[in-house]
Amino acid sequence: MVSLKRLVCAAVAMLAMSIVARAEDGFPFGTEMTLEALPQAGSKRIPNIEIGDHGEVVLELWCKGGKGQFSVAGNTVIFVPGQIQDRNCPTARAQADDELVAALSSVETWKRQGDVLTLIGPKPLRFRSTGN
Repeated sequence: MVSLKRLVCAAVAMLAMSIVARAEDGFPFGTEMTLEALPQAGSKRIPNIEIGDHGEVVLELWCKGGKGQFSVAGNTVIFVPGQIQDRNCPTARAQADDELVAALSSVETWKRQGDVLTLIGPKPLRFRSTGN
């Protein structure tokens, strides 16, 4: 016969595991993430985004940098870019940066599996958490 204490402990453990699992699959507010992409020719840099607790974003692209804002409701996401700094970029990197900002601006939904965030739109973008 199972004791009441064991049943309560098991129920608490299951609840705690389900909360952790939901947190791992939620939108990654408060996380720094790197785009799954190769560096541009002549550079080792790969774009990353730092997502604040309220959806504010700091972008470091192949050359340019700037800010933006994510708004999330369920699995729907909207990205609004802010001021983007030019930084006197070579033409190819500037074009790649502009294309990435445009792709971020056209995302519609998202999904997360572990430390990978996929932003889904006309051009899906995959970001991987750089934190522990």
